[in-house]
Amino acid sequence: MEIPQNKFVLSQASDIERVEFYKKTYSHVAGGVLVFIIFEYLLLQSETVVAFMLSMLQGYRWLIMLGAFMLVSHYAESTVMRTSNKNAQYSGYLLYIFAEALIFVPLIYIAIEYTGSTMLLYQAAIVTLSLFSGLTAIVFVTKKDFSFLRAGLTVGFFIAIGLILAGTLFGFNLGLWFSVGMCVLAGGSILYQTSNLIHKYGSQDYIAAALGLFAALMLLFWYVIQLFLSRD
Repeated sequence: MEIPQNKFVLSQASDIERVEFYKKTYSHVAGGVLVFIIFEYLLLQSETVVAFMLSMLQGYRWLIMLGAFMLVSHYAESTVMRTSNKNAQYSGYLLYIFAEALIFVPLIYIAIEYTGSTMLLYQAAIVTLSLFSGLTAIVFVTKKDFSFLRAGLTVGFFIAIGLILAGTLFGFNLGLWFSVGMCVLAGGSILYQTSNLIHKYGSQDYIAAALGLFAALMLLFWYVIQLFLSRD
């Protein structure tokens, strides 16, 4: 996600301003997770939505769904990044959360049906939040600028998209190691996005910062669930 160009970045701010920015950012990430849970619960209550999303797992339909998700995500991110209007930024953030909740429907449904309970989801959530917290702590303790990861992450995501396309078109399972690789990629994204909080963002960019962190968190959660399903 492109970082907005600010004349006054957070690294030039006072300690009080930085702490306030961090509080706002992480409260918005937490709020995004809560809204995601609410959206997910409501969507799973609809048999029509569940049936439709499960039907989209078949072959090229999943590619259509991924393409639509990427378009909506790009629009939501662009809305948040290119305007200073808070109402528009919140609308973009909310749209992104809804898109994540919708695309998670088949995975969450399968995880619950496969195990017969929500325990796998709770375990995956704990692992995801633990990894997220640990990676975040690394950045804040070391104060290291991880912006150098951007090129590697971009290449990694393009490779991942290519593998997903190939797997869908030619009908082969990407397997356990692909999920492991995507968890590593998501971890790198968390380091990159957290580093941006310290070195790149301005004091009013907390919604954009929260969206970047939320996106990385959801990517990690998706593939941690995949790993748990592979284990079982």
